[in-house]
Amino acid sequence: MPEIRFHIQWPDGQQESCYSPSLVVKEYFQVGETYTVTDFLNRSRESLQIASDRVKAKYGFPCGLAMGQLQKIEDTAQAYLTEPENQVTVLKFE
Repeated sequence: MPEIRFHIQWPDGQQESCYSPSLVVKEYFQVGETYTVTDFLNRSRESLQIASDRVKAKYGFPCGLAMGQLQKIEDTAQAYLTEPENQVTVLKFE
């Protein structure tokens, strides 16, 4: 199963490398695009759940790394949800 990293920038300029066990995230994010924190969270939840489900279908168990990444995204995003205009930028895929 091809895995991928997607690099993002939080509203305060902090950058993060995020993991997905599936290329499905490329269907949810575009390099150079910005997303409100809420939209980014929703897209992350959906794409990483699909990625984890694909691992489960292939190997019989969900992907703990994908769910751990989602939890990290959710935890970090909490600090930015107070301002609706805050945005996350997708910098690149690797």
